[in-house]
Amino acid sequence: MCILTVESIAEKVIYLLLYHPVLFMFAWAYWQTIFTRNGPVPKEFYLSPAEADQLERETSEDRQREMLKQFARNLPILNRTMSGCPRYCEKCRCIKPDRCHHCSVCSRCVLKMDHHCPWVNNCVGFSNYKFFVQFLGYALLYCLYVAITSLKYFIDFWKGGAGNGMGKFHLLFLFFVSIMFGISLISLFGYHLYLTCKNRSTLEAFRAPIFQSGPDKEGFSLGRGGNFQEVFGDQVKVWFLPIYSSMGDGVTYPTRTVDLDSDNLLGQRQRWMEEGEEEMNPTGNFQTASSQLHLVSYTDD
Repeated sequence: MCILTVESIAEKVIYLLLYHPVLFMFAWAYWQTIFTRNGPVPKEFYLSPAEADQLERETSEDRQREMLKQFARNLPILNRTMSGCPRYCEKCRCIKPDRCHHCSVCSRCVLKMDHHCPWVNNCVGFSNYKFFVQFLGYALLYCLYVAITSLKYFIDFWKGGAGNGMGKFHLLFLFFVSIMFGISLISLFGYHLYLTCKNRSTLEAFRAPIFQSGPDKEGFSLGRGGNFQEVFGDQVKVWFLPIYSSMGDGVTYPTRTVDLDSDNLLGQRQRWMEEGEEEMNPTGNFQTASSQLHLVSYTDD
């Protein structure tokens, strides 16, 4: 548009100076969403080959349930199946951490899985959910910027005064494509902002996580501010940058209620902090478990 249609040099400079920062942030967030590896399920959650074989050979459902409870007795989990049993992945042969689900496309369990996104060819989960929301936000901003800056020349085109030949085609393409993608992104970005403020994944929005006390869509909600900080971090300066700043370790999460298993969860957290196990966060930096855990259970008054 600036090459073929805009005549004013000053206008060209202003358009391009504003355009490229938006493009850069959009591309940066997109890159981070695609190439950020979702962290693996800790080895403590995996059954040994002998334990997995023993579980698979068992024919009694009651006996399988007791075996899973025994295997998970020292694990920091609150989520259960409808029968009250720890969630188990038959393909990965592991006890699923809270909010973890198996992705059939990636063929592995993903921490705090939201969905598998074909647009980024990656699972959206704990490690890259912040980047995904930013990608949607900057993509929307990009589309709105293109639509607003091309609107003037699009109107001139219909009046017969803007561009000629290929320039007219560019104006039509710019305006209509930016508007179509912008309309789609408004609803998608708004929906994921809603999920962020509610502290839910897309899967949890359709099927509430089950605690010992029963299904509860609000089980992980810490209030709008706490929910937002869990995804974007507690430092305002990095909220708008595609830099990893999410709180927690992706395995255990603070809850608004105390489950029957909360003593077991808190005890396991304490043991992890005392042992000071080193774990790698998604950015590749090593931190102690105690520095990564922002894990306090909340109760209602």
